[in-house]
Amino acid sequence: MASRSSKIKMAKQRVIVGMSAGVDSSVAAALLQQQGYDVVGVFLHFWKEPAQDELRENKCCSAESQQDARKVAQILNIPIYTVNAAKEFKKEVVDYFLEETKAGRTPNPCVVCNERIKFNFLFKKMLEMDGDFVATGHYAEIKKNGDKFHLYTSSDEEKDQTYFLYSLSQKQLSRILFPVGGYKKPAIRKIAEKIKLPVFDKEDSQGLCFTPEKTPTKFIKRNLKLSPGAIITTEGKKIGLHDGLELYTIGQRKGINIGGNGPYFVVGRDFEKNQLIVTNDEKDEQIFKGTMLVELKNWIADEPKLPLEVNVKIRYRHQLVRGIIRQHAAGIQKKTILEVEFLEKQKAITPGQSAVFYADDNEVLGGGTIL
Repeated sequence: MASRSSKIKMAKQRVIVGMSAGVDSSVAAALLQQQGYDVVGVFLHFWKEPAQDELRENKCCSAESQQDARKVAQILNIPIYTVNAAKEFKKEVVDYFLEETKAGRTPNPCVVCNERIKFNFLFKKMLEMDGDFVATGHYAEIKKNGDKFHLYTSSDEEKDQTYFLYSLSQKQLSRILFPVGGYKKPAIRKIAEKIKLPVFDKEDSQGLCFTPEKTPTKFIKRNLKLSPGAIITTEGKKIGLHDGLELYTIGQRKGINIGGNGPYFVVGRDFEKNQLIVTNDEKDEQIFKGTMLVELKNWIADEPKLPLEVNVKIRYRHQLVRGIIRQHAAGIQKKTILEVEFLEKQKAITPGQSAVFYADDNEVLGGGTIL
């Protein structure tokens, strides 16, 4: 199986690189340039929340980030263009986030951003500039086998970002390069330092880019009308007040603000009664489930024959767990629904999050949204 990695040279083919001014995308551009590509940088300008102060700058496309991206482009002697994606980002990512939150689900805006914004705009720029490929600083690898392109996890397990990339199509994968996917993060920083990129020690971005805070709690409070209500234990005892059910997610421990014999964990949210249901037993059976339903979004290469035992990731920082995928009898408006049975019960399976399926050789098979 051939790997389209950083070692392949293709003379003067044009690559459109999404440059966010982070060390990963900056080094991605540098590596591609070293391989002989004609590199063009693109800085995507996203939506930022209206405010009277500077605190609500979008972390991914702040004025400082834009300046850093230009500095990197200048050092590498490559052109860089700014593309305004604010309107589309607001509609496809921010509105989606708020609508899903209001509906009682826990959204995954980074997946949606990659699918509907980042790669969408990069491919448009590629066509506009008669480019051959697009590239980003994602930690992932693409390999071709026959006429199919396959997505694999990065060499850096800690930084691997394939969880956010499972919706990529064959057409897209045939034109995408992930130059840093075969490296570990410390090596990327050393490369950046060696070629004197000013972002070599820049901190990794954390949290949602469109919220200035580390958690989305204050953003949700500013943008949704919330109704406080009772916090109820699994035994039915009222032990406090919540600030609005939309602020909590299944399995959450921090931020519930209940004193006494805690910590407490969120078991459920009853929107009809406006009650937050909690337990102080982290092994409470109600937090664990043996199965889940998933609305399939994409099989990356070939649709596998079901049932199939695979590795499953139910949220970004969660370890892979074993599960058996089966076709679920119910279909919703022609959508494919899968049932995943876990070999061991899993804690805090959260509707709205992505479920991503991996083969034993670390290939990303596909994924969907947990129902």
